Amino acid sequence: MGRLSLSGRLALLFAACTAVVSLLAGVLFSRASEGHFIELDQQLLDSKLVALRSILEGAESPAQLNERLGRLRDELNHQPDLALHIRSAQGERWFDSAALPPDLPTAPGLHSLDSAGTAYRVYNTALQTHQANSPRLSLVLDITHHQHFLQRMQHLIWLTVGLSALATALLGAWAARSGLRPLRRMSEVATSVSANSLAQRLPDAQMPAELADLAHSFNAMLGRLDDAFQRLSAFSADIAHELRTPLSNLLTHTQVTLTRPRSLEDYREALHSNLEELQWMAQLVNDMLYLAKADHGLLTPKHQALDLGAEIDALLEFFAPLAEDAQVALSREGSAPFAGDRNMLRRAFSNLLDNALRFTPASGEVRVLIADTGKELCLSVENSGTGIPPELLPRLFDRFYRADPARREGSSEHAGLGLAITQSIIRAHGGQIRCESQQGWTRFVIELPKQV
Repeated sequence: MGRLSLSGRLALLFAACTAVVSLLAGVLFSRASEGHFIELDQQLLDSKLVALRSILEGAESPAQLNERLGRLRDELNHQPDLALHIRSAQGERWFDSAALPPDLPTAPGLHSLDSAGTAYRVYNTALQTHQANSPRLSLVLDITHHQHFLQRMQHLIWLTVGLSALATALLGAWAARSGLRPLRRMSEVATSVSANSLAQRLPDAQMPAELADLAHSFNAMLGRLDDAFQRLSAFSADIAHELRTPLSNLLTHTQVTLTRPRSLEDYREALHSNLEELQWMAQLVNDMLYLAKADHGLLTPKHQALDLGAEIDALLEFFAPLAEDAQVALSREGSAPFAGDRNMLRRAFSNLLDNALRFTPASGEVRVLIADTGKELCLSVENSGTGIPPELLPRLFDRFYRADPARREGSSEHAGLGLAITQSIIRAHGGQIRCESQQGWTRFVIELPKQV
C-alpha cells in the first residue's frame, strides 16, 4: 500500500465499499426471502391443518382413524410435497402417509430439518388443542425447492458482489484519474520549474474547489520564488557592480605605481590610497555577511534595558557637527523604555539619521519622534525636503538600491546597504519599519513591541 498510487487506493476503496454494501444488501435480501418463505410455509401448513382437523375430528383411536383414511389420503394427494405423521399422546405411531426422516422433531411448533440432502419444514401440534390426551399431528413439508432457490440467490449475490466490486474498481480508477488530473498538472508545472521558467502559473480559476486554495498557494509560492530569484540575480549583479570600480582602481593604481621606480613617499601615498579602497571593500563584505546572518535568523539581539530618548540624544550629539555644517536643525520629542541590543539599535538609528541628513536641504529639519501607543513603541525619523515618489517606496529596503538615479559606483560612503541592514535589525527585535513620503516630509516609522 505504501507504493500504491492515489488513484489505485481510491479505486480499491470504492471497490471495497461497493462490495461491503452489496454483500450487506444481499444478506438482508436473503434473510428477508428466507423469512418470507417461512411465512408462506406457515400459512400453507395452517390451511392444511384446518382441513385435516375437520377430517380427523373425533378420531381418538387407530380404529376411528382407519374409518377416515380414504378422505385423509384424498386430501393429502392435493399436496404431493406434504406428508402427515400421526401418533398417540403417548408417542405410539398411528399413521405415516410417506417415508419420513427418522429424526423428526417432536416439540410443538414449526421446525426446519435437513435429512439425507432433503430439506423439510415440520409443524407439530395436537389434533385437539384443548384436550391433553389428544393425538399428535406432524405435518412434514418438503421445501427442497425453496432451499435450491436460496442457494441460487446466494450464488447470485456473490457473483453480483464480485462483478460490482470489479466494475466499481475500474470506474473508480477512471474517475479518480480524471479527478486527479489537476494534481498531475501541478506535478508537470513543478517538474518544469527552473531558474528560467518561474513565470509559469497554474490556472487556479479552473481548479476544483478542493484544489483551488492549493493551486493559489502553489502560484503564490512560485511568485515568491520568482521574486527571490530576481532579487538574488540583482543582488549578484549589484555586488559585481559595487566591487568592479574599487578593484579596477586598485589594479590601475598599482600598475601605474609599478611602471617605474618611485620615491618612498610615492609608494607610501599609493599604499594609503589602496588601503582606503580595501577598507571600503572590507566594510562592504562585512555588511553582506551581516545581512546573510539576518536572512538565516542568526541575529540574536541582547535584551538590555534602554532609554530610547537617551540613545537618540547620543546619536544626535554625534551628528550635530554634520548638521551644523549642512545648516539642518536636529530635534527629538518623546522617550520610552525598551529592552534591546544597544549596539544594533544605534547602528539602525544611525543609518536613518545619516540618510535624513544627506537628503535634507539647507535650513531644513530632521526630527525624531518617540511615542508609546500602549500596545507598541513607535519611533519615527523624519526630514523635510524633496519627497520620494510612491513607486520607489517599496524598493527602498532592497540591497544596493539607491533612489538617486545618479548612482555613484563604488562609493566608499554609501553602498546602498544601510536601509537593508536597518530593516534586518528592526525585524530581529520583533518590529517592523516602513517609509512614508508626503507633503514635503519623508519619515521612516519603526514599530517595536513593548516586550521582546
